[in-house]
Amino acid sequence: MMLRRACSAALLALTPLSAAVAAACGPVDWPLWAQFKTHFIQDSGRVLDASTPQQHTSSEGQSYGMFFALLANDRPMFDKLWAWSVDNLGGGDLSKRLPAWIWGSDGKGGWTVLDANSASDADVWFVYALLEAGRLWGDDAYIQRAQALLALIEAQEVADLPDLGPLLLPGRESFVRPGNVWQFNASYLPIPLLRRLAQASSHPAWKAMPETTLRFLQEASPKGFAADWNMYAPSKGAYAFVTDTLKGPVGSYDAIRTYMWAGMMPAGDPLAAKTLQALGGMAAVMAEQQRVVPPESVNTETAAVKGEGPFGFSAALVPYFSALGQRDQTQWQTERVNVALREAFQPLRTQQKQPPYYDVVLSLFGMGWAQGYYTFNEAGQLQTQWEKACLPARKN
Repeated sequence: MMLRRACSAALLALTPLSAAVAAACGPVDWPLWAQFKTHFIQDSGRVLDASTPQQHTSSEGQSYGMFFALLANDRPMFDKLWAWSVDNLGGGDLSKRLPAWIWGSDGKGGWTVLDANSASDADVWFVYALLEAGRLWGDDAYIQRAQALLALIEAQEVADLPDLGPLLLPGRESFVRPGNVWQFNASYLPIPLLRRLAQASSHPAWKAMPETTLRFLQEASPKGFAADWNMYAPSKGAYAFVTDTLKGPVGSYDAIRTYMWAGMMPAGDPLAAKTLQALGGMAAVMAEQQRVVPPESVNTETAAVKGEGPFGFSAALVPYFSALGQRDQTQWQTERVNVALREAFQPLRTQQKQPPYYDVVLSLFGMGWAQGYYTFNEAGQLQTQWEKACLPARKN
């Protein structure tokens, strides 16, 4: 009887919700998402980062916004974000071109694409959000859009590296250098998402990529720290991941996400423990120096740290410390984030300036996971709080 119940529950979890059932459950009461919509998403469906002179929007922001909308069971906003992305980043059709990575003011009174190159992390998050929206909301139209964009990623953003295998390039152009040298960003490679894409596509790259990503982290992190950027290049008669000669051995605003993705991996993933082990430097240095505030940057070759990271860094490290079983650090980082968010969204402060975009985004990811709004399973599928609430309705 227990086995039968377990099997029934597993089958239920894989069965798409109907649109009617999802709608009946209603949107999730997620205060931070509500604040994000108020302060960052315009009526058109554009995610605005007001911190730059260009008042820019990135493909990253649009794809992240769609993911958060899915977590909140907010289908109208999900559709609005996607429609804006298609119209403005994709020239009206994201089945034929990868989205441009940045859009904003051209300084001459116009609003346009500022750089037409793609950003593969955003592209993967677009595909993931669409795939899971199709599964959870029971609408194949989302899956068809995901498949079309996924085919473009496979054709334009996947490199087959000598002595390694497939890995996701950071974008369509400019990341392959002369002399058989490739540039990569570890934070663009969340393993749960790669697992999900392997389910959605017959392309062999996705099935192999979690292992190549782990090797990337192991080779590129000699002191246990992720770098913002690395190169894959000839080294001592072979190929290896080495320090990026242009960016240097710096782990900071990009790399902080790498620890977060590692912490979110389900314990049952066969690569979870090895991934955390490869990134053990952050936990070690914070313990050794009795740091509560994460460093703003770290030298990945010497383990020297510098500065204090903003509160978004703490949000990103909450899943990481939680996965490592470090309760005190988890609590300290959580408290720092909660205090900082309250301050950032004070009415008088928001009247003067937009809250810090990246810190809020990292908080939606890190704190949303910690508060149970979502997790990933071993297959990379999304498990949402609202889906669990819908289970009784789905049985009827």
